[in-house]
This record gives sequence, structure tokens and C-alpha cells, in this order.
Amino acid sequence: MKILSVELKNYRNYKNIKINFNDGLNVLVGKNAQGKTNLLESVFLCAIGKSPRVNKDKDLINWNEEHSKITLSLEKQSGKKTIEIFLFKNQNKAIKINGVQILRYSELLGEFNAIYFSPDDLKLVKESPDERRRFMDIDLSQFNKNYFYALSKYNKVLAQRNKLLKTSKNFESLKETVSVWNESLAKYGSYVILKRLELINKLNNYANITEQELTNNEENIKLSYTGLSGTEEEIKQNIVLNLEKSLEKDYSLGYTTFGPHRDDFKIEVNNIDIRHFGSQGQQRTATLSLKLAELEVFKEYFNEYPILLLDDVLSELDNKRKNMLLNKTLNFQTILTCTEFDYDVNCTKFVINNGEISNIKQ
Repeated sequence: MKILSVELKNYRNYKNIKINFNDGLNVLVGKNAQGKTNLLESVFLCAIGKSPRVNKDKDLINWNEEHSKITLSLEKQSGKKTIEIFLFKNQNKAIKINGVQILRYSELLGEFNAIYFSPDDLKLVKESPDERRRFMDIDLSQFNKNYFYALSKYNKVLAQRNKLLKTSKNFESLKETVSVWNESLAKYGSYVILKRLELINKLNNYANITEQELTNNEENIKLSYTGLSGTEEEIKQNIVLNLEKSLEKDYSLGYTTFGPHRDDFKIEVNNIDIRHFGSQGQQRTATLSLKLAELEVFKEYFNEYPILLLDDVLSELDNKRKNMLLNKTLNFQTILTCTEFDYDVNCTKFVINNGEISNIKQ
């Protein structure tokens, strides 16, 4: 898989530009606040349908305009595709694939695959379970449209159950009506958990190989899902049982305290939970190992690598990790941003200045 070109109109600080990308490593060089990250963001938007940086689409539109457009042309094993995303300040975005508007957001997922890596991804290791659940959900939604559907249905049912918990007149009336929501949560939640377990198992294998390469076999990384396990039916039954056990607590709090929306996965290095006890160097290495493991899992699912988007990550790595990462980019198309680039590696370099591609060096 590779991007052929990206065209931006009224996107962030870009008025009207088109950039043609080459195989291998593509480097976007420029001072801070010139638009490098904006360009990466627009590419990832075409993969998952939303920005990794902001929640509101209108924030992506140039301040002086009412609408914006992203056009991404790519080539994959199944042929060439064009993805167009139209953003509006006062209405929902529209997405077209090969000129045909899609009716459901899920139709975009899996058409174009990308992995986004920035210094903010240290949150994946350091911060709350929300970050790690989001990590799993973004990957799995690109792999599996059924996962996206199940997760969406689960979240809708969860909102309905939470509303019931808050509005029931008393606990006895709640017990009479809540079972239907428990069964629905178990139906969709069991599938979500099963697919997350499969993902973590795959990531665990690839991440440990990378971790050993990065640390000269001094460190082993282990990923483990901190939720239910078993067959889909076993997980489903256990969800129902736990929801029933926690009902009184849920009623007093006004929200559902058990289910995949509360799950997490643990990251251990040499049997130490690095979220709480790891050094910043260990956390950074683990994050890099996870991101590189993602590449291999995508390759396993799709039989081709995704696009790797690296936003100002070289400054966070030591020389060994920089060289390893740059050597990895020989295997797939990568777009990297930085303020300066003087490494001896084959690449196409673009100089970006205030939303303009002012120079191109081969």
C-alpha cells in the first residue's frame, strides 16, 4: 500500500496544495507551526474518518472558509483508490470513495490503513485506560468492520442502561427491566472483548521481538488484557453474571461499572508494570515497540503494510532507536515530520513553510 498524492483545500493553514509522495521514506522538514503535523493529520483522517488531535471537524477548516476538502489517492494490492473527505462548518462531513459517497462511516474503515505515531503516544503507556482502549479500538476498527459495528452497538446500549440506572424510580423496578440491557451488553461486549484479546496476543509477540532488538535482549515486554477471557459464549455469560452482581452498586452510582468500556491492558517490562514503575526511557522504548508491532499485525491482516506516519518522534529517541526506526522505513511507505533531517538514508525530502511546499529535494 502506498499514497500517491494528497491534495488539501482550505484545510488548517493550507489553502490549496497537492503533494506527490514516493515509495519508502518521505520527510517533511520545516520550522515549528508551519503545517507539517496538519498534513499528517489529514492523511490519518482518511484512514479512520476523524482527527487524532481534535474532536470537532469545523476546527480543521481554514479560519476564513466555510468548507474544506481532502483528496487522497492511493495504490494497494486491490488497485488504485481515491478517498475524498468534505468538511463543513455547519453540517456533517461527507466521504466519497472512488467518487461514490458512502452512507455509513464504517464503509471507510479498512479502505486505507495508517499508523500514527507522535510524542503524545507516550500517553498510551503512562496515562489512563482510556488511551489504551482507544488504541485497541482504532486498530480493530480498521481490521474488522464487524468490530466497529459491535463496539458502536455496545456503546449505544451502554448509554441506554446508564439512563435507566439514573431514571428508575426505585431499585425493585430497575431489577424488573434491566435484564434486557444486560443481555444486549453481553452480546456485543463479548465480541469486543474476544477481538481485543486476539489483538493483544498478536501485539505481544511482535512487540517483544522489537523490544529485545532495541535493548540488546536485556528487556522483555509483556502485554496482557485485564478483563474477561475465554470463548465468546463464556465471556457473554460472565458479563451477564457480573452485571447482575454489580447492579446495586451501579444503581447507587448511576452508571455501569463493569464491561469492556472499563477494561485495560497491562504493559510489563521484565515483569514490572511500567505505567507505575518504569523509567521514561523504558516507557518510550515500549511505546516504540508497540507501534512497530502494529505494523506487523496490520501486515498479517491485510497482507501489506499500512502507511507509517511519524510526527516529530526522532527528537525523542536516542541514536540507536533512530537508526532502527529509519531502517524499518525501507520496508514500507513512511511520512516523517521534523525540524531538520541530516541522516544518511534514502528519502524524498519536502520543505514546508507556512502551508506551502516551497522546495523539494530528491
